[in-house]
Amino acid sequence: MPSSTKTGEIGLSAGLAQSASKFPRILAADDQQHILEAIELLLKPQGYEVDVVRSPELAREALASSSYDAVLIDLNYTRDTTSGQEGLGLLSDIVAMDSTLPVIVMTAWGNVDLAVEAMRRGARDFIQKPWENERLLAILRTQVELHRALQRAERLAAENRLLNVQGRPEFIATAPSMVPVLEAITRFAPSDANVLITGEHGTGKEIVARTIHVLSLRASRQLVAVNTGGLAEGVFESELFGHVKGAFTDARTDRIGRFELADGGTIFLDEIGNVPMRQQSKLLRVLESGEIERVGSSRSKRIDVRLISATNSDLQAACQAGQFREDLLFRLNTVEIHLPALRERREDIPVLALHFLSHYASRYRRAIRGLDSSALQSLMQYSWPGNVRELEHTLERAVLMCRTEQIQPGDLGLGLQRSQAQNLEELSLESVETILIRKALQRFQGNVSQAAEALGLSRGALYRRMEKYGL
Repeated sequence: MPSSTKTGEIGLSAGLAQSASKFPRILAADDQQHILEAIELLLKPQGYEVDVVRSPELAREALASSSYDAVLIDLNYTRDTTSGQEGLGLLSDIVAMDSTLPVIVMTAWGNVDLAVEAMRRGARDFIQKPWENERLLAILRTQVELHRALQRAERLAAENRLLNVQGRPEFIATAPSMVPVLEAITRFAPSDANVLITGEHGTGKEIVARTIHVLSLRASRQLVAVNTGGLAEGVFESELFGHVKGAFTDARTDRIGRFELADGGTIFLDEIGNVPMRQQSKLLRVLESGEIERVGSSRSKRIDVRLISATNSDLQAACQAGQFREDLLFRLNTVEIHLPALRERREDIPVLALHFLSHYASRYRRAIRGLDSSALQSLMQYSWPGNVRELEHTLERAVLMCRTEQIQPGDLGLGLQRSQAQNLEELSLESVETILIRKALQRFQGNVSQAAEALGLSRGALYRRMEKYGL
């Protein structure tokens, strides 16, 4: 055989569908020992793991007990036989066993008819003996990458089918950067472990929380969501733990708190990083004891809740700065799930955009059938400081503005910032606020705390404006 030629590193796709080894694993079947040795000498230096067998029976046994990324098989195993029937039979068995596993057949020089029959039966490619090393390596590299991509797509489809349960918003995630998120949801949702969801504002933390709840054993009970970032310190305890009549001036009746309301189910505390230090100790006590005490009451009530919390803050840094209790963080992040920003999962932008387009076209009864290619290009090039929430708001506006059968770039309003900034004197106060908030969020890559500080607002005030303007 020709000597091995050095090639570049074999590309391996990251993700759940990747085989147990990071190196591609190849099974080679041929009745001639020198052929098998030549295959090993060629492939092993290129980073492949290679198993070799000398008969179709041994190949079937290997395939039944191990996983492979590709299979190289000869078509003739009996001396003086050129019909290829043994190899074709093995090929049919492999395809029947796993139709996604790529099989490359090896044929004698000039036996084109046999190669064509093998391709008809499901072989992905063929190579003629004696082979060219570069061609064999190129075929294997291509087929392994396609196989792993197909495995990854099938795993994601299966996970999305699992996540596509009744009673929750559709969870769209196909980008490779979302694979760890899907894995964590499917793995930890059935447990009662506390979950901390991190990520920039608008990345979909509440949807993940609701998905976890629906997939949990508590799905039949209520999920209670609380935006702790919007709670003033004076009403924090009353909102979360409830109060009794007469506990304070406006407490005219008893009131049940959010924790008690979630008893037996799940409580979702959004923007947990905003909880003041004095209230953090009270929250920690509830998590440690499993008991709440209404404001103004001396009686404790035992509760059974699963806690899911979310933040766009760096809580580790906050702990080091003395702004967040480290013991509370330990209670919150039994499992931590980080959501990438939309700019880090751009592969999802087209499918998310079409999902929102379909939703709002139906809601507003507009006959819009898609996105113009230039509009889609605008969506892909935009930085999305407000992440998925901003994308949804953009598509809702586009549906209302569109006057044709397809969304055009001008309908998206993504270019309005520049033109509006040049004509501030003609804008309303709300429009100016929207522009300034967008620019601040872009400047600080979606970090609400830094944007609020730059704008001279409290976090709560900025959140209220962002909710108001759909950012």
